[in-house]
Amino acid sequence: MEVSIEPSWKTQLDDEFKQPYFNALTSFVKQEYTQNTCYPKGKDIFSAFDHCPFYETKVVIIGQDPYHGPNQANGLCFSVKDGIPHPPSLVNIFKEIKVDMQKPYPESGNLERWADQGVLLLNATLTVRAHEAGSHQKKGWEQFTDGVIKTVSSELEGVVFLLWGGFAKKKSSLIDKSKHHILTSGHPSPLSANRGLWFGNQHFSKTNALLAQMGKEPIDW
Repeated sequence: MEVSIEPSWKTQLDDEFKQPYFNALTSFVKQEYTQNTCYPKGKDIFSAFDHCPFYETKVVIIGQDPYHGPNQANGLCFSVKDGIPHPPSLVNIFKEIKVDMQKPYPESGNLERWADQGVLLLNATLTVRAHEAGSHQKKGWEQFTDGVIKTVSSELEGVVFLLWGGFAKKKSSLIDKSKHHILTSGHPSPLSANRGLWFGNQHFSKTNALLAQMGKEPIDW
């Protein structure tokens, strides 16, 4: 099965693409995209990887599911296409950056600008049926993206993992803490943020401080 993905990732994930589960997943996704409206567009499914080559990965942010409304999902977790209203979690991310980094609230919710600087914006599930949150969960995507996290952990050093909320925090067991950095907090969703579990985590300035300590270029959030 040929997968169209950025070449350095293709090399690293070659074993995953050859697994029986990935063939079954591919068949499922093709059928879903043929029979239903699904997001993101087919060409954007691996967009998080295409914008962030393997050896340039400095930060990993883990999301759960793509947005399931029209024209929202662009293949990067928490990100929406240019000109699309910002979903509540993204609003809270930008509010935290505004305070933490003294940056103005941005017009566009498209986070490709982060990915192009080495931030892997990884959803655990890479596709979804329109208006049905979680509809493509437990079909093999989680196994694939867990494999991605393990590969980053084993093959790279000094990556900063931002784990927001209970779901993402469970992924910490896949990460070698002796050579990577993990920052955790509540999820930026209103439910969590309004309970005081998100705002003030300063993850963006803390990430840049860690990158600077390692001699890496900080992220322009």
